[in-house]
Amino acid sequence: MILKFIGIMLFSLLQADTLAEAVQAAPVPQEMSYSLIDMAVKGGWLMIVLLLLSVIAIYIFGKKLVEINRASKVDKNFMDDIRDYIHDGKTKSAITLCGKYDNPTARLVEKGLERFGRPLSDIQTAVENTGNLEVARLEKGLPFLAAISGGAPMIGFLGTVMGMVRAFFNMANAGNNIDITLLSGGIYEAMITTVGGLIVGILAYFGYNYLTSRISDVVFTMENTTIAFMDVLNEPEGSKAE
Repeated sequence: MILKFIGIMLFSLLQADTLAEAVQAAPVPQEMSYSLIDMAVKGGWLMIVLLLLSVIAIYIFGKKLVEINRASKVDKNFMDDIRDYIHDGKTKSAITLCGKYDNPTARLVEKGLERFGRPLSDIQTAVENTGNLEVARLEKGLPFLAAISGGAPMIGFLGTVMGMVRAFFNMANAGNNIDITLLSGGIYEAMITTVGGLIVGILAYFGYNYLTSRISDVVFTMENTTIAFMDVLNEPEGSKAE
C-alpha cells in the first residue's frame, strides 16, 4: 500500500515537471508596438506628399497669423490725433503720422489724406479701393490653405484604396496559401494614409477658419475707421488744409 502511494506521488511530480517545462518552452506572445515614424514609413510615398502639405500649411498659417496680428494693432488715439491735425490744417503732419504705423487702417487714412481737397466722393472711392487691396493682401495664401484642408483627406483616401488593391492582389497571387495576416497587414498599412490625411486636413481646416475670423475683425476695424475718417472730413473744421 505504501509503495503504491509512493508510486502515485512520483508520477504526479513527473507530470508537474513536464507541464512546467512545456509552459516555459512555449513562445510568449509579445505585444507589438509602433512609433509614429514607423507608421508613417509603412504608409508609403503618399505620406511624403502629406508631410509636404503639412509643412506648407504650417508655414502659411504662421506667416498669415503674424501679418494679421500686425494689421490688428491700431492705436486707440490714432483717429483723435488725425482729427486734431485736420482741424488745425496740418494735413502733412497727419500723413506723417500715418506713415509711422504699419497697418491697413493707417494706410486707408493716408490714402484719403493724399486726396485731401478733392470731392468727398473721390476721397471715399480712393479709400475703399485701398481697403480692397489691403483685404486681398491679408487673404493671400488662404485659398491654398483651404485647398489643403480639402485635398489632404482625399490624398489619404487614395493611399488607402491603393493599399487595399495591393493587399487583394497579394492574396490573389497567394493562391491556396491564403493567410489572414496577409490581408489584415495590408489593410492596416493602407489605413495609415487615411489617418495622416485626416490629421493634416483637420489642422488646415481649423487654421483656415481661425485666420478668416481674424481677418473679418480687421475688416470691421477698417470699415469703422473709414466711416470715422469721412465724418471728420465732413466737419466744417476739416476743410482747412495746410
